[in-house]
Amino acid sequence: MDNYEYTELLKSVKLKMDNITDVVEPEKLQKRLSEIEALENNQEFWSDATRAAKIQKEKTQLQRKLDKYSIANDAVSDALELYEMAKEENDEESLQALYDDAPALEEQIRAMEIEVLLSGESDANNAIVSIHPGAGGTESQDWAAMLLRMYKRWAERRGFSVEILDYQAGEEAGIKDVSFIVKGENAYGYLKVENGIHRLVRISPFDSNAKRHTSFSSVMVSPEIDDDIDIVIEDKDIRIDTYRASGAGGQHVNKTESAIRITHIETGVVVQCQNDRSQHKNKATAMKMLKSRLYELELEAQKAQKDGITKSEIGWGHQIRSYVMQPYQQVKDTRSNEALSNISAILDGDIDKMIEGVLISMNRS
Repeated sequence: MDNYEYTELLKSVKLKMDNITDVVEPEKLQKRLSEIEALENNQEFWSDATRAAKIQKEKTQLQRKLDKYSIANDAVSDALELYEMAKEENDEESLQALYDDAPALEEQIRAMEIEVLLSGESDANNAIVSIHPGAGGTESQDWAAMLLRMYKRWAERRGFSVEILDYQAGEEAGIKDVSFIVKGENAYGYLKVENGIHRLVRISPFDSNAKRHTSFSSVMVSPEIDDDIDIVIEDKDIRIDTYRASGAGGQHVNKTESAIRITHIETGVVVQCQNDRSQHKNKATAMKMLKSRLYELELEAQKAQKDGITKSEIGWGHQIRSYVMQPYQQVKDTRSNEALSNISAILDGDIDKMIEGVLISMNRS
């Protein structure tokens, strides 16, 4: 990298940082943090535990965003200042150090760009994820299990936790159905782009003729909604079934008549939970899953109306990503048009670049 290339890089990151500043509005963040600090100094603030907890959560999120912004902004300012000084003094050693640090600076600004994109109403929430295999029996059920492993490994990489809510094993391999919650900051903001149909092309390990097979699985992602979001579900709107948890769930499931399935009659949304021995707890969790899914459907409907998309266009028919293992190796997302060849790493949970590419693409569209 020469002086010209580095000058252009600094111009680029400075422009991005200015755009980030316009969106983040650090002065407003600091003002709100000062308001919260004033509230905390009032004893009456702590008398309402629910409200206090909500504002404390807001404070943590605002402070974290402000800290990340300040670190990124300082890094750009320092790089600009050091570069001008090194040029004036013909300090080749310092210039080389700046060139060497350039990729890290670019990555830092990219991370801050993603942080800004994750500022939607529910982006900071935990994510409830359901994976449903498509037609194809064992093939698709095995593909659903591969997706489950991918998301669990991704969550592990980010320090998030995963709690299985419902797990139904396939007869031969894989899973018939699984629902789980990913807990961590911006879990929904990241995983919302995984909503849709995922396609796998590979030589089937279940085919003695070693033929290439195509499998599909649906991934549905909803935000874990806060209690203050009012979604009314009356008894007449739903059908509740109880059943015995079964399958090779191991620690995931129990063998008592405590599993709950709730069907929302109008929309056809079905949720189920069997992760607890208590039927009451499973019902409460299933109701929360249902409310989250209905909330997500409402957000989708609002977006569709805004974008002029018909209902059929936002249904199950749309494939968002293809994972091709044979005859070549490639993972391609239809929304960002980004294609990556490191399919083994991606299936092992290294999906940040793919997710971020979609987030950036969605923001540009």
